[in-house]
Amino acid sequence: MADSQSLVIGIDGGASHTIAVLADARTGATLGRGEGGPSNIQAVGVEAALQELNTAVAGAFKAAKVNRVPVGAAAMGLAGVDRSEGADVIRGWADLVQLANNITVANDATLLFAAGTPDGWGLAIVAGTGSIAFTLDAKGKDARAGGWGYLMGDEGSAFRIGLLGLRAACRAADKVGEPSVLLPAYLKELGSDDPREFIPTVYRGKWDKAAIAALAPVVLSAAASGDATAVAIFEQEAHELAQTAAGAVAAGGLPRDNLPVALTGGLVIESAMYRDRFLHELRACGVTPGPVGLVDDPVVGAVVLARKLLG
Repeated sequence: MADSQSLVIGIDGGASHTIAVLADARTGATLGRGEGGPSNIQAVGVEAALQELNTAVAGAFKAAKVNRVPVGAAAMGLAGVDRSEGADVIRGWADLVQLANNITVANDATLLFAAGTPDGWGLAIVAGTGSIAFTLDAKGKDARAGGWGYLMGDEGSAFRIGLLGLRAACRAADKVGEPSVLLPAYLKELGSDDPREFIPTVYRGKWDKAAIAALAPVVLSAAASGDATAVAIFEQEAHELAQTAAGAVAAGGLPRDNLPVALTGGLVIESAMYRDRFLHELRACGVTPGPVGLVDDPVVGAVVLARKLLG
């Protein structure tokens, strides 16, 4: 590589992992990709988050077989930096490690506009372990709804669906309400025939937040088979996610017809059934989607934004 100014870095950091891509500033071609653990400073703390960011960046340089140097520009889309002090912490780290000459820091959802909408504006939905909706208008004004975390929100997320399925399985074990295939399905995942084993599995942490979110496909599979309890969860959560999206659209004052939509997160990327139901519910909430972009690698948007920093 001729010089460091011909390089850019894009970083996508969230609740489960962090991805850094070292790219050619002129073409956007990936030169190296590095990975780290979760870098949401609100969830894992500042020290742990910065360590994972550093790990991902170092991995990208190593994969590219390039000595680590300050690059021309870096764009970071990170969960947990909505408050100004969060962004300031990240900027302080970037200055300390001499990451780049030009830096931008924003919430990870902002990467979706660059990667998943035709003109870099519209409605962006993250529906993975957690959920959040962002809007960005053509002038750069943003708004949001959701993103309250698994205790206060995350409607329509994989965690919420997995948790509601678990609760339904427990109620079925108590023979309260309708019988549901969710009970034997969850017991199969547990590797036990005793529903009481759910208690130590959950409360002693074997099934943590990520593990419960990973159970969402069990609920969606049961819904596809026609199980009434699973169908109710599926429909309720798709509706809740659509309401969150519509709330963001209203907050941002975006047009409600033919609105560009970018989607990411395992729930909406991997399940066409859930994605289609969400878009149906979004229309029922008065928002008509225009082009819908599926973004399975949001870090691509970070590279786009980093290249724009260089003009």
